[in-house]
Amino acid sequence: MNRYPLWKNLFILGVVLLGLFLAWPNLYPQDPAVEIAPARGQTISDSTPAELKVALENAKVLAKRIDRLAGDRLLVRFPTPDDQLKGQEAIEQSLGERYRTALTQAADLPAWMRSLGLRPMSLGLDLRGGIHVVIDVDMEAALEQALERYSNDLRTLLRDEKIRYAALNREGDSIRIRFEDAGAREAAERRLKREFRELAVQLAGESESPALNISLPESEQKRIKDFALEQNITTLRNRVNALGVAEPSIVRQGERRIVVELPGAQDPGRLKEILGATATLEYRLVDTEGSLADALAGRVPAGSRLYYDRQGKPILLKRRVIVTGDQITDASAGFDHQSGSPAVFVSLDAQGARRMREVTTENVGKPMAVVFIENRSFTQLIDGQPIKTTRKVEEVISVATIREPFGRRFQTTGLDSSKEAHDLALLLRSGALAAPIQIVEERTIGPSLGQDNVEQGLKSVLLGLVLVLLFMAVYYRVFGLVADLALLVNLVLIIAILSLLQATLTLPGIAGIVLTVGMAVDANVLIYERIREEIRNGNTPQASIHAGYDKALSTIVDANVTTLLAAVVLFSFGTGPVKGFAVTLFIGILTSMFTAILGSRAVINLIYGGRRLERLAI
Repeated sequence: MNRYPLWKNLFILGVVLLGLFLAWPNLYPQDPAVEIAPARGQTISDSTPAELKVALENAKVLAKRIDRLAGDRLLVRFPTPDDQLKGQEAIEQSLGERYRTALTQAADLPAWMRSLGLRPMSLGLDLRGGIHVVIDVDMEAALEQALERYSNDLRTLLRDEKIRYAALNREGDSIRIRFEDAGAREAAERRLKREFRELAVQLAGESESPALNISLPESEQKRIKDFALEQNITTLRNRVNALGVAEPSIVRQGERRIVVELPGAQDPGRLKEILGATATLEYRLVDTEGSLADALAGRVPAGSRLYYDRQGKPILLKRRVIVTGDQITDASAGFDHQSGSPAVFVSLDAQGARRMREVTTENVGKPMAVVFIENRSFTQLIDGQPIKTTRKVEEVISVATIREPFGRRFQTTGLDSSKEAHDLALLLRSGALAAPIQIVEERTIGPSLGQDNVEQGLKSVLLGLVLVLLFMAVYYRVFGLVADLALLVNLVLIIAILSLLQATLTLPGIAGIVLTVGMAVDANVLIYERIREEIRNGNTPQASIHAGYDKALSTIVDANVTTLLAAVVLFSFGTGPVKGFAVTLFIGILTSMFTAILGSRAVINLIYGGRRLERLAI
């Protein structure tokens, strides 16, 4: 009686061993490190690590070692945070504009462990230090901009179709077009419904003053708001890369807010500067008549200008700009319907569409280039002090041949892959913010405070664990020791799952673990008290063990399912800190049910199962 089959014992043992294996990386220390990635158009060569070593030696900075990472990146490890900061300055001064650096922390894992993909838990901002910013996106302004664009597009369409109208004005959340006669209104209605299917076109006015009322349906308003939010997220993600922060987190929160978390960053002023920076695009014709050799020699033809693409290849472009990124209303990646090659589909506003149509009509068969313009930050050594400066950088990101005249919507082809098309679409969309933003919450956490949070959190977990272990061992004796073993395994499994999922551990997450430590023994207490009650009723020890686990099962499941539902609700509707608490609580409840019901039963069966007993040490 009270014996598990061999397969069940092996299953429980396998789960415990797997948990120990996955939690193992967390025993290794975290090194302050600098991650190095090539800038666009650059690569990390075999000589780069040697170049780094020389730069660090000249700056008298001690580095532990240099690791090569996947994705053409390098990781330089340092013994202390001070060496990390000094090392980053030395690296930036040595490598200059060719590479981007980012502060991070990396576990000093053995090579075999890294090859298996094992990693320790990720630490949240409150445990690592950094900047937390909540940004509000002005959705009303996004709708205003959309209505303004549609107003210009409507005027252009009516003029092109030679439909006479008396006035076109904005009235609140709609556009009102007045006509001199009903015939013009009917013609405009048919044309507008065919061209702008996303808009709501309604008859308005009396027969003496016919008019059309143009408004944005709820579905179109939602699309515009979602587009503005997603485009702003893409723009901000591209911009914070210039801050030199590894693993930045930029996520949507609700209908109109964006949360930016930068682990390791400590300069909120610099963050605001980057978030408010401008980036744009320009479409220019390629100068096919001028001499590129003369331009490289310093004799640039009049009306032209020398540019370089992402690979450093020189390109001669016309000075006259066709359209800029401010006139782009949408961009998406796809495939050319004729050739099946990757393409980017771009939409322009009315003014940009008219200008693009004029230029492309006159230049069919000629190449056109897309120039990306942004302000980038660099570190320069001025009077022996590293000074962060910004500089305007212009580079050609695409060159394509004009196949036929186009205007409001067109495609850019000549791309190497669908990934490049996707990246180009992101660049086109992220050239400027789709709607104004405002920082509504800002919080800076120093690295020393983050370390204090780690230490205090660890102390709280250990203190709660030790108190529970002592109480269970004293009160329930052998059964209490079994519960203690289950509790330790439960803690290991929580860490293992967090490491496997690469979930971020925050200070509220530690609170969830502390709460789980206390709640994890609840199941064992219910079982043990039920066993004691069965013994008092005169049942044999083996029958009491069997009845205790069976009869307490429904109560344990009911209690834990209720807590699981609460954790799901917290995760669904809570913000970052609340979600961190909910994640660890949810995982802890699941693992505690496994260890208390299956794990402790397996150990009790091994100790007492199949034996004739007179009494139990409970």
